Amino acid sequence: MSEDPTERQRREIAYQQAHFRQKHAARLAQPFSYDVLDNPKRNWWNAYWQMFSYLKTCALEGKTALVVGCGEGDDALRLARLGAEVYAFDLSPEAILLARALAERENLSVHFNEMPAERLNYTDSFFDLVLARDILHHVDIAHTVAELVRVSKPGALWVINEIYSHSVTDVVRRSRLVDGFLYPLLQKFIYGPGKPYITEDERKLSERDIAKITRAMPKREFTKHFNFLVTRLIPDRWPLVAQIDRVLLICLASLGRFLAGRIVIVGRIAKRKI
Repeated sequence: MSEDPTERQRREIAYQQAHFRQKHAARLAQPFSYDVLDNPKRNWWNAYWQMFSYLKTCALEGKTALVVGCGEGDDALRLARLGAEVYAFDLSPEAILLARALAERENLSVHFNEMPAERLNYTDSFFDLVLARDILHHVDIAHTVAELVRVSKPGALWVINEIYSHSVTDVVRRSRLVDGFLYPLLQKFIYGPGKPYITEDERKLSERDIAKITRAMPKREFTKHFNFLVTRLIPDRWPLVAQIDRVLLICLASLGRFLAGRIVIVGRIAKRKI
């Protein structure tokens, strides 16, 4: 990192250091799954599967792709498998260490680097594709979006897949009844045993955050909403329940932007000040 990290970034690095050190050996002992690419049965109710169903149609062979906040490298490896020339970065050196080890084991070429999303070391107008999954709610939105615009080619494709809560529903989530009583009771039911993978400073994106991001994307392919009750009141490990949840959001149409817990946005960026 070229500059000293902020206090928020220091907390993030410390959290990720413990998290990735703990899982490094276990992750390398497991086979890497390409199911989301290879399985002909597409989980239409799942945001991650829908994201890669779209990416599989994008003719990525030879395209330059950036994975923002790559973690242990799953998205980067899958994009490389689709033929893209992949660059990926993360704030955590332990995450990059694990990602590099996985890529080497899978015999996939990915350019991994350690850096914050708010200060990128890539050259201007370099990337054809930017993929940001579960990272923008960890960062300074305005600075990160400005940097991503800078390093993207004119008309580059952005794929955003993020946890989300409209400010109206967030009022309910932060109420004394839910935050102080119901959420602690539901936490283990939703996330399972052990401590959830939630850092101190992360916050779900609001509609105001989404507006800051989409200002850079005037040409949008689609916006889809997921997770009405799933991951809020119900865990996502039951496919039938997740399917019903997704159908409810589809039927609710424009109300989905108030009720959803996850959003997927795909669009082309415009090179201008935002």
